[in-house]
Amino acid sequence: MTTARRVASRRDLRRFYAAGARVYRGNPLHRSTEDDVMRLLVERKSVYFRHAAIESYLLEEGREVVGRFSLIHDEKLPAYVQVAFFEALPGLHDVAGVIRAEAWRRFRQRPKIVVGLNGHLNYGAGLLADCFHAPPLFGYPYTPDYYLDYFASFDRKPMVSFRFEAGSFYRLRELMAASFKPRDVVVRQMNRKRFAEDVEIYTFLNNACFGEHPYWSDRATAEDFELFHPFRFLIKDENFLVAEHNGQPIGFLLWYPDFNELVHSDRELGVHDVLRYHARNPVRSVRLTEIAVLPQHRRRGADAAMILRMIESVEKGGYDYCEGGFIFEENLGSMALTLSYMRRALGRQPEPYRRFCVFEGSL
Repeated sequence: MTTARRVASRRDLRRFYAAGARVYRGNPLHRSTEDDVMRLLVERKSVYFRHAAIESYLLEEGREVVGRFSLIHDEKLPAYVQVAFFEALPGLHDVAGVIRAEAWRRFRQRPKIVVGLNGHLNYGAGLLADCFHAPPLFGYPYTPDYYLDYFASFDRKPMVSFRFEAGSFYRLRELMAASFKPRDVVVRQMNRKRFAEDVEIYTFLNNACFGEHPYWSDRATAEDFELFHPFRFLIKDENFLVAEHNGQPIGFLLWYPDFNELVHSDRELGVHDVLRYHARNPVRSVRLTEIAVLPQHRRRGADAAMILRMIESVEKGGYDYCEGGFIFEENLGSMALTLSYMRRALGRQPEPYRRFCVFEGSL
């Protein structure tokens, strides 16, 4: 019989982390490059917990730890209890029922439960739904296929990413260059000397642009600053673009190389990985993570101007592949924008490369 027990000691916390490592032991595809973000949340070290609560649990069979999960409730996303950082061995009985019962005991006044949302979309979301044969890009989840069976009684909210050869990107630039003329839009790169100011702009534009996005909750600048801080030696100025109109920020684009390619085993990024990246970048893929423009400025061509600026950097960096997402299928605006650009670049209707999902149910 599978039961849940709250993490109540440092020993329990060590067992919580070890439960995830046990699931992926011997799996050459899994990466632990974002475990520092998980620890930031699980150990309540984030300013995010000024408006959120978290409890972490061990899944046990007898005295054996067979899995883990955290329950998060964010006052800014009040309807949901989030099941975060779930990991479990195969063959367990009624995992969803055990988790739902604990969520009801702890947060019974909340009507909904969502599995696979790790506090906030910016911290990562989703369980892998296919493409189990490939290592994840940095920022994407990688989970076993049997997790989908554990939550089959919940409603599935699909998400996708699109992957394509970078040469298609370069052809898109050629197609657009002749006719594209932005309307009073200037695109600039991040300025590391004013890193804190640019993070503030990132937070402002996120909140202003994504208010209607599934599972979005508004951020504080301090939350995004501490999220980017561990990766400050990897992120370059070119990876964060800001579109401006009359000197004011109206949109942004965030992209970065697949830092998971710096490691070839299940471990975290280290100093030697950072040095190797800057000395002779071995990464061959990039991820277009976010692009958004303020609603009142969406006819100025700011999105196209930022994409063109990104293409210049991707080509200069000699990258071979680009992947965009994750995108919720129900987010029709983002899906339409992505498909429009990809049809122009590829000359055909693109197919998703990876599929992910979160699971939602009534509490």
